[in-house]
Amino acid sequence: MIEKLISPGDKLEMRSTVSVVLPDGTEGVKTYKSSVYDILEDGRLEIAMPVEQQRLVLLPVDGEYDVCFVSKGGMYQATVRIIDRQRINNTYIVVAEMLTNLHKFQRREYYRFNCVIDMAVKELDAQETELLRKGIIEEPDAANMARGVIVDISGGGLRFVSRQLYRQGSILMLLFTLPVSGEEKEFLTAAKVIYSGEIENREAEYENRVKFEFISNTRREEIIRYIFDAERKNRKYGKGC
Repeated sequence: MIEKLISPGDKLEMRSTVSVVLPDGTEGVKTYKSSVYDILEDGRLEIAMPVEQQRLVLLPVDGEYDVCFVSKGGMYQATVRIIDRQRINNTYIVVAEMLTNLHKFQRREYYRFNCVIDMAVKELDAQETELLRKGIIEEPDAANMARGVIVDISGGGLRFVSRQLYRQGSILMLLFTLPVSGEEKEFLTAAKVIYSGEIENREAEYENRVKFEFISNTRREEIIRYIFDAERKNRKYGKGC
């Protein structure tokens, strides 16, 4: 049954079911990106060992993870347990057993897609933020906005690199363009800063994680559509995220 929904080579994202201390010092859930290496006859999965900063992540045996699979038929979720670690044809893998059945993933904003997209950004002051909460959007002058580069995006938010540090909890106005269903669409979207910090060994460059705020379902669905289309294109041409 599982073979009808996912296939070797499909991308996946694993989230630990136990909270850990993240690099920014906050407590949260660790996420890893990988892919399906193979599906065994008994329904167990072979998953390529995740890599972070060019180093293998040795996932612990008996560790449990919520996994989101990105397949041709859509996105599916299941909880798995790591039962073994192996090396096959110079590829390091983990063997996982399914703890739950696969089901259609409903929170599609979960999957983060790696990308390189230019953007403009402005940090709103208290008055501008209050107007935004009332539904009044004052479109900023793009020429006066700071520049940044989006490095991953999901239906729930994005991560970008900038030359500016932003206050945690502040509201930003983001301006960027995505190809959606063959059409270039401009997004003017508010977002709340979850984390902003200097990138190690890169002077005056900052990594910023933000969560979309006051975004309509239509705009969120368009971002998700962009991610699906880009993922399909990558699989077709054998590219990574």
